[in-house]
Amino acid sequence: MKILIINSGSSSIKYQLMIVPTNEVICSGMIDRIGLETSNITFKTAANSIEESLPIETHKVGLQKVAEMLLDPEKGVIKSTSEIGAVGHRVVHGGSYFSDTTIITKEVKEKIKELSELAPLHNPAHLVGINVAEEIFATAKQVAVFDTAFHQTIPVEAHKYAIPNYLLTENKVRVYGFHGTSHKYVSEKAIENLEKSSKIITIHLGNGCSMTAIKDGKSIDHTMGFSPSNGLIMGTRAGDIDQSVIFYMVKNLGYSADEVNSILLKQSGMLGLTGYSDLRDIESEAAKGNKDCELALLMNAYRIRKFIGSYAAALNGLDAIIFTAGIGENSSYMRQLVCTDMDYFGIEIDDEKNQIRSKEIREISKPNSKTKVLVIPTDEEYEIANQVYQLLQN
Repeated sequence: MKILIINSGSSSIKYQLMIVPTNEVICSGMIDRIGLETSNITFKTAANSIEESLPIETHKVGLQKVAEMLLDPEKGVIKSTSEIGAVGHRVVHGGSYFSDTTIITKEVKEKIKELSELAPLHNPAHLVGINVAEEIFATAKQVAVFDTAFHQTIPVEAHKYAIPNYLLTENKVRVYGFHGTSHKYVSEKAIENLEKSSKIITIHLGNGCSMTAIKDGKSIDHTMGFSPSNGLIMGTRAGDIDQSVIFYMVKNLGYSADEVNSILLKQSGMLGLTGYSDLRDIESEAAKGNKDCELALLMNAYRIRKFIGSYAAALNGLDAIIFTAGIGENSSYMRQLVCTDMDYFGIEIDDEKNQIRSKEIREISKPNSKTKVLVIPTDEEYEIANQVYQLLQN
């Protein structure tokens, strides 16, 4: 079966066409920096590798571009959309409605839309992807794989907030956790590659960033909560912040609630600190002596180190930390900042190994490092394709 995977992030679209269950990748690619002046587009097959730079204003425009490339008479990989049996969509927030992969119906789309208030940078983009895919790939089954599913194992003492009980029991206000497909995939790869790996911290660093404490293969805590907006400093999201700041901005500074929400989600994080949301730009500017960019990188690494400490306590030990996603896999500088002065936790990286760029799983810690440090390229598309296939087979 040919399965097309659409993974819409807050500022990117990853896509992959696979034959499952043989897991043969027919083509893959990505559109990043959506909404910025210039977007990067890649389209890779066994015969061709295409790279373009042009403005992609919205996710809808991006998905239409993906379909155009798939169907291109010279370099495309399908002659008809009917060749695709299923389209698997990554969906960030499933709330309390969805704990498993599910066939997309009108009712499912309504729930995804309802949950957009909790994932405003993601769920709307997913809905666009679903609607466009339904139009273009009309004969294919549309399937949703939810980021929140992997974190259903977080125990109540970690997922419950210290607020009145009825807000959980009646309104389902709790920690849900996100990037679950990525955290699940890389943790399973780590367990396969390490002799001892019952206590792991996975660090997913991209435009959105999160960390998960994983014990014996199960998520037990996570930096994001009710929505994918708290925890680490992200591209445009503030991460953790004292809630009284929100009330101060409304009551004393005259902002509306919607304006505060927009500031914290779309104008904060690395963008608010530096004027840039893409880490590649920030690292480049820091290298030129930009003090705001230098400080933002230090702040980002400091926040990650704090969570490593707290999760090592929650796990009562630490066997390995894993870096993954766009920044985690490609930024040797960010990995070095995070792992500096962490010898108390047995974390020591090898500078030469850390500089190696590869698409393979690699260990970058020193031989005597008590805690292993790995870089594991995430493959959410592979994970989504297999979950879609298992659902349809069952």
